[in-house]
Amino acid sequence: MDKNETYSLQSMQTRIVDQVNFTIDEIRTLMDRKKNIRNMSVIAHVDHGKSTLTDSLVSKAGIIAGAKAGETRFTDTRKDEQERCITIKSTAISMFFELDEKDINFIKGDNQVEYTEVDGKKEKFKGFLINLIDSPGHVDFSSEVTAALRVTDGALVVVDCVSGVCVQTETVLRQAIAERIKPILFMNKMDRALLELQLGAEELFQTFQRIVENINVIIATYGDDDGPMGAIMVDPSVGNVGFGSGLHGWAFTLKQFAEMYADKFGVQVDKLMKNLWGDRFFDLKTKKWSSSQSEGSKRGFCQFVLDPIFKVFDAIMNIKKDQVEALVVKLGIKLAHDEKDLEGKPLMKVFMRKWLPAGDTMLQMICIHLPSPVTAQKYRMEMLYEGPHDDEAAVAIKNCDANGPLMMYVSKMVPTSDKGRFYAFGRVFSGKVATGMKARIQGPNYVPGKKEDLYEKTIQRTILMMGRYIEPIEDIPSGNIAGLVGVDQYLVKGGTITTYKDAHNMRVMKFSVSPVVRVAVEAKNPADLPKLVEGLKRLAKSDPMVQCIFEESGEHIIAGAGELHLEICLKDLEEDHACIPLKKSDPVVSYRETVAEESNQICLSKSPNKHNRLHATAKPMPDGLADDIENGTVNARDEFKARAKILAEKYDYDVTEARKIWCFGPDGTGPNILVDVTKGVQYLNEIKDSVVAGFQWATREGVLSDEHMRGIRFDIHDVTLHADAIHRGGGQIIPTARRVIYASVLTASPRLLEPVYLVEIQCPEVAVGGIYGVLNRRRGHVFEESQVAGTPMFVVKAYLPVNESFGFTADLRSNTGGQAFPQCVFDHWQVLPGDPLEAGTKPNQVVLETRKRKGLKEGVPALDNYLDKM
Repeated sequence: MDKNETYSLQSMQTRIVDQVNFTIDEIRTLMDRKKNIRNMSVIAHVDHGKSTLTDSLVSKAGIIAGAKAGETRFTDTRKDEQERCITIKSTAISMFFELDEKDINFIKGDNQVEYTEVDGKKEKFKGFLINLIDSPGHVDFSSEVTAALRVTDGALVVVDCVSGVCVQTETVLRQAIAERIKPILFMNKMDRALLELQLGAEELFQTFQRIVENINVIIATYGDDDGPMGAIMVDPSVGNVGFGSGLHGWAFTLKQFAEMYADKFGVQVDKLMKNLWGDRFFDLKTKKWSSSQSEGSKRGFCQFVLDPIFKVFDAIMNIKKDQVEALVVKLGIKLAHDEKDLEGKPLMKVFMRKWLPAGDTMLQMICIHLPSPVTAQKYRMEMLYEGPHDDEAAVAIKNCDANGPLMMYVSKMVPTSDKGRFYAFGRVFSGKVATGMKARIQGPNYVPGKKEDLYEKTIQRTILMMGRYIEPIEDIPSGNIAGLVGVDQYLVKGGTITTYKDAHNMRVMKFSVSPVVRVAVEAKNPADLPKLVEGLKRLAKSDPMVQCIFEESGEHIIAGAGELHLEICLKDLEEDHACIPLKKSDPVVSYRETVAEESNQICLSKSPNKHNRLHATAKPMPDGLADDIENGTVNARDEFKARAKILAEKYDYDVTEARKIWCFGPDGTGPNILVDVTKGVQYLNEIKDSVVAGFQWATREGVLSDEHMRGIRFDIHDVTLHADAIHRGGGQIIPTARRVIYASVLTASPRLLEPVYLVEIQCPEVAVGGIYGVLNRRRGHVFEESQVAGTPMFVVKAYLPVNESFGFTADLRSNTGGQAFPQCVFDHWQVLPGDPLEAGTKPNQVVLETRKRKGLKEGVPALDNYLDKM
C-alpha cells in the first residue's frame, strides 16, 4: 500500500467514525448483557445479494451513509472482491441497535432479553448488540461459510426471488442445521420481480409461497421439529420471513404492514399477521375474512401488502406527479428539498427507503427471531464440545457463563496489515478473554492429558472486528465474537483456547467440499525457495480449506476446492504471502484407488528375515459405507459395539468381524478398514501396532499411483510369527504389512476413482440444447431438468467429472451465447471405467502420467514385487 492510499484510508476512517451511532465503550457494556446479543451470519447462493443486503444493516448502524447503501458492499474488504463483485473471505461487523417499545414485546422467552430496573419497575432493555458475519456464496469458498457458521447462532438465509432456491442455498442451509443454527429467510431482489418480470400480485404471491415451501422442505429433511431447537420452520405469518430489495435498500415483514392496519381494523397485530399470508381472503363489501375465495374477495397478502407497493411503483415509474404527491402525504414520508425534484428510479429508491427502510426491518427480524447466546448454547453445547457433557467447561458453555473457565473456539485466521501476521478470529463460549491473560492454546490434535499440540502463552491483545477496521478492547465476555493478537504462531487454522486444564477440544469443523484440484508451484528464481515455503505456510493459515503438501519428489502442491478457489489462493500467494514470482503447473485432479471385486487368492508376504508371514485379502466395501465414514456417521472413535451394530444392520457385516476392526485409514479416520478375521494366532496383539502402521502407510500411498485408497476392506486371515520377540519387531512387520496390502489390491482388480462435480446450470429454454452438447463432449450426464415455475428459466442438473471441468464455464458460455450460469460443487467419487493394469486404457494413461509427475518408477509395478510364494 503506498502512502496516499494509507492516508486516504485514515481520513476515510475519521469521516466514518464521525457518524457512528455508538462508541466502543457502549459496545463493551452491551457485551455483558448477553441476552441482548445476537450472533448471526448471512448465507445464500452466489449472487443472491448477501453483501448488498448487509449494507442496509450497516447503514442503519450509521457506519456508512444511507444513500450509499447497496452500492458500497462494505463487507467486501479486499480489492479483488470489489473488482470481481464477489465475496471471498467472510467478514465480521459489530453493530448496536435499539428496538422500540412496541417491538420489544414481540420477543418471546426469558433468555432472549435482559431486564433493567427503572424507578423500581422492571423494564426490558432496549439496546441490542448484533455481531454479523457476511459470508461468501461461491461453492469454492464454502469452507469460509462453515467457519462463519460455527461462531454464530442464527443465520439469515437470502434467496433471490427471481431464481428461487438453488443448489448452494441447500448446501449452506444443510450445514447450518447440522450445526444447530436457527434460520430466518429473506427474499431479495423484489425490485427485479416487479420491474423486469412484471409479475402480477397473485403470481408474486405464488413465487414467494413456493420459495418458503422449498426452504421448509430442506429444513424438514435435515432438522427435526422435536429436536432441541424446537420448530425452526420459516413462516411469514410469524414474521421470520422478510421481503424486499437490498440494492434499493427497502424491506418489510408482514409485521410492518400488520402494524399499519391494526388500528384501522381494530385487531391485534399478531392476529392480523395470520390473515396476511396464505389462503385468507378479505371481502370489501362484507368486511369479513374467509378461508375460501368468493366473488368480491381478494387474497389478504395481495390486497393489503402488495397492492400498496404496486401503486407506489406504478405512480413513480410512470411519472404520475399528482399521484406521487398524494402518496407522499398519505404515507407520511418526509422528502428533503433536493429529493422532491427527482423522478423515475432515483425517486423510487428514496421513496421506498423512507417508507420501508431495510435496516429497521432486518434488525427487528434479527432481534425478535434469532436466539441469544444464552438460549443457543443450551442446545448447541452437545454438538460443540468433545469432552463429557457434565464437566466444568461443558456446564459453563451451556449456561454461557462469563465467570466460568474461558472456552473459546478459533474458527479462522484473518491476515493483518503487517505481512505474515494473523488475527485469530473466533467466539468466546464461556469465561472472559482479556488482554495479557495466560491461556492454554489447544490445536486440533490435542488429546487431554498429553502435551502435544498444546501451548501455554499470554494473549497479547483482544480486538473487535469491524469490517475493514479493528478496534482494541480490554476484554471480551462469553457469547461474543472476538479477535486475538499473538496466537497465530501456535495455531494453524483453528483450535480451542481455554484456561481450564482438563478441558477437551471443541469439535473440529466438517467441510462440505473436499479439496480435489491440485496445482504444483515453484519459484521462478530458485533462490526464493525459502520465501515460497514461508508463503505456503501462511496460505495454509489464512484459508480454512487449502492444503499445502510437500511431495517427496520436491514439488510443492496446493490443493483446493475448484478452479476459482485455486486461482484466488495462487493470487494471494504471489502477492501477499510469498511476494515472489511463481511458476504454476496446469491444475491436476487427485484420484483415489479402489478395488472392484474380492482378491482372487489369499496373498502372502514374508518379512525381510523370512521368519514372519502375513496372509490377507482385499474386497470392496458395500455402497455408501465409505461416504458414511467420511461424514462421520461411522467413526473411528465410536464405541466399538455400537459401531458393529450399525455395520451389521445397515451393511450386513458379520457382528463378530465388525467388532474386530483394527483401524481406519489413511490418517486413522479415512474410508478404508482393516479387519482381523484370524482364528487363535499367538502373539497377535504384539504386532497389531506395526500392522496398523503399515496399513496407514499403504492406504495413504496406494500401489497404482501413490494416491489415497478409498472404500477397501482388508481382511487379515492368518499370521505366522517367529517365537522370539526380537525377530518380529516393527522393522520386520511394517514393510511386510504394506506389501501384503499392495498385493491384495493388485489381485482384486484395482480401479481408479475420479471426483465428480454436481453441476447446476440455470439458463433460458433456448440454451438447453447447447448445454447438452458441452456436457456430452466432457463425459458429463444430465440427470434432472426442470423449469423454474413462473419464469422462463430452466435448471439443468448434471454430473461432470472434475477432470473435465477446467475451462467448462467459458466453453458453456460460448455455446449458449452467455446465457447459462453453471455452479459446480464436489459431489462424489466414481469409478473411472477401464482397467488400469491394461495398456492403452484411460486409467492406465492417468496412472502413468501421475507416476511420471511424482517421479516414481515407470510403469505399474508387477505383482511379483509384493507377492511371495509359500
